[in-house]
Amino acid sequence: MSDKSKYLTRLRRVEGQVRGIHRMVEEDTYCIDILTQISALHSALENVGLALLDDHLKHCVAHAVANGGDEAQAKLDEASAAIRRLVKS
Repeated sequence: MSDKSKYLTRLRRVEGQVRGIHRMVEEDTYCIDILTQISALHSALENVGLALLDDHLKHCVAHAVANGGDEAQAKLDEASAAIRRLVKS
């Protein structure tokens, strides 16, 4: 299975979790149970983000660093900014 299909599979699972939370709210499910599912959803999205970041570092950033020059610094800066965004969420 390619990385793209793994990500799409994970994202379909996340979509299902969102639909499940929507249904729970409609059905007046106990708030703590909904919050538990929201926490699981947040974790699932974070894991997709971290996997994408890991692939980016291993491929795009590593390639740019191997080639050196301005592109290397740009890719490192881009990766740092992406990490900052993930940490804030």
